Amino acid sequence: MKKTSLYISGMHCASCSAVITKALQGTDGVSEANVNLSTSKASITFDERKLSEKNIIDVVRSKGYGAALISESDSRKQEALQKKELRKMRHLFIFSLLFAIPAFIIGMVLMWLGIEMPGGHFLLWVLATPVQFIAGWTFYKGAWAVLKNRSANMDTLVVVGTTSAYLLSAYLVLFRPGGDQYFEVSAILITLVLLGKMLEAVAKGNTSDAIKKLMNLSPKTATVIRNGHEMEMSVDLVVVDDIVLVRPGERIPVDGVIVDGSSSVDESMITGESMPVEKDKDDVVIGGTINKNGGFRFMATKVGADTTLAHIIRLIEDAQTKKAPIQRFADMVSAYFVPIIIVVALLSGLGWYFIGHESISFSIMIVVSVLVIACPCALGLATPTAIMVGTGLGAKNGILIKGGDALETAHKLKFVVFDKTGTVTKGTPEVTDVRSFSKHHENHLLAVAAGVEKHSEHPLAEAIVRRAENDHVDVKGSTDFQAIPGYGVKAKIDGKRYFFGNAKLMSANAIKLSQELRDEKERLEEQGKTVMILADEQAPLGIIAVADVIKESSKEAVQQLKNIGLEVYMITGDNVLTARAIAAEAGIEKVFSEVLPEHKAMYVRSLQQRGKVAMVGDGINDAPALAQADIGIAMGSGTDVAMETGNIVLMKNDLLDVPRAIRLSRFTMSKIKQNMFWALFYNVLGVPVAAGVLFPFTGWLLSPIIAGAAMAMSSVSVVSNSLLLKGKKI
Repeated sequence: MKKTSLYISGMHCASCSAVITKALQGTDGVSEANVNLSTSKASITFDERKLSEKNIIDVVRSKGYGAALISESDSRKQEALQKKELRKMRHLFIFSLLFAIPAFIIGMVLMWLGIEMPGGHFLLWVLATPVQFIAGWTFYKGAWAVLKNRSANMDTLVVVGTTSAYLLSAYLVLFRPGGDQYFEVSAILITLVLLGKMLEAVAKGNTSDAIKKLMNLSPKTATVIRNGHEMEMSVDLVVVDDIVLVRPGERIPVDGVIVDGSSSVDESMITGESMPVEKDKDDVVIGGTINKNGGFRFMATKVGADTTLAHIIRLIEDAQTKKAPIQRFADMVSAYFVPIIIVVALLSGLGWYFIGHESISFSIMIVVSVLVIACPCALGLATPTAIMVGTGLGAKNGILIKGGDALETAHKLKFVVFDKTGTVTKGTPEVTDVRSFSKHHENHLLAVAAGVEKHSEHPLAEAIVRRAENDHVDVKGSTDFQAIPGYGVKAKIDGKRYFFGNAKLMSANAIKLSQELRDEKERLEEQGKTVMILADEQAPLGIIAVADVIKESSKEAVQQLKNIGLEVYMITGDNVLTARAIAAEAGIEKVFSEVLPEHKAMYVRSLQQRGKVAMVGDGINDAPALAQADIGIAMGSGTDVAMETGNIVLMKNDLLDVPRAIRLSRFTMSKIKQNMFWALFYNVLGVPVAAGVLFPFTGWLLSPIIAGAAMAMSSVSVVSNSLLLKGKKI
């Protein structure tokens, strides 16, 4: 299967995207197709043995829409296409406005002033014609395209409404001279709809700020060292294993590993973390981040579309293309809404003519007003615009949400399950306690233990050596090092033999442990710590405890999740004692312990019988559970497998981003519901007024021009409401 992206031009409402989606999904060889009205983008997964990208473009064009191939990583091309379409829309609006303004002055202003211009009706006909058939041609094309598919959309409503007003006016001018005409109505109406579309396009462009900012992070050039010479070249020419030079203040061009030098790097646009990160030899650097105060050289490991930045942009673009389930409701309403409105408009017009005994021109105005005010543009934009802003806000804060479906599901969560190692805990053991049971100082114990363990590659040994280095303890070299599996290690320092390991090692070497030492060892083990005893050949010297400590943010994150009504679990392969100790420290009461990696998904499945479940993890062994969960939340420091499997990726590796992501989901869904309410409320309220329900009682009648202006502004208001999300603090 291959995935491709198309930029679709000519879409005006949810019905347009529904027509294209249906056509693509009905094409043999297409397994998945998502068409997003807000981004004007289609994402298609297809079998390249059955059809080509050209065939897919032909399918879209056969429905009356434009289509252009865009690379997933080529967001700049998409932006250029959007600007081109906006430019075309602006030109059409200006062209239409040049004719609509004099038509408005002649047909309305002068009429209100009681001034009659000789030949005014014919002049209005001349002014209205280019607006109707040149500026309005885009609506005729759209209406014809959906009519061929036995459907209807916003274009249908505009075409039927304005054409009715135009043809009625032509009939009146030719056969009933001196009477009313409505040329200025159709001209102004089309101009207002074009204005609404133009403002909507500008507002939609503002919703994709997150992608634009990320795209601008990538530098255009890089300084590469080849054959001992520095050369500046396009970043596109950098290849894996190139040595790249980065000076203070420069952006890092691609991903890599430092081979020489050190610095601090601002990674805020990738992770959302404001503090610069210290980087030294062998540390990973990310393309697009800013080198602060030092210079260094690094070896390129990921270039082009493989970089972290390109991957993040791709994730956000995919997220903004995927529909939330609630969008299906909007699509369904739009599909049935337009034909129903056409029937309502015709019945209203006929009712006023035959039952209300009003004039034909009055009835036509009723039809036009109903058709125009009912355009379901706002409904079609309600969901995708909010999702675009929500995913953009998440990306700005280092939370990558992979789709509208993930955003919608996250607000329904009942359970959050945390993996222990590397998620709740730091994932690397640290020395937590050093206790002396002899005349020696604790630093001496640490120096001896580090000296004995210096030649070991065990993670616990690394933790002890690292602690000694951090405390600036003088570590002496050891000889005769021997590792004894299941017991510990022994070695000589300055000719004296030391033993470092568990109680079995002490017993095997006839070293007696005091009751006080045993009690302390048991107390520390009850806290989930691994306790090792240090002894010489005569007696124990003390104990050192090592544990995988919890992250600083774990306890606060768990409390925040509880505060917003979620049940929190921890899942681990550790024994019950250790698992409960770590969970208690993080504030988690419910624990699944001694769980094999392959069984994690089974525990998630059991919880899903009671509600929606989020799984938070970082390792390959978490991938099945992440996939099984309703929402998989992967830590950004985790494996590529976990990041690909998760629905949400936390780039800062901060557990506080879990409640933030859920709050963001709730804010976004609230916006979607607000948008859909106002879009539907507006139509439900506007259509009866346009149909003349209030006319017999109050004499109020909704002018088609006011209806057109209201319809145009409703779309802009929905997009603007979505943009308010940008100011939300999550």
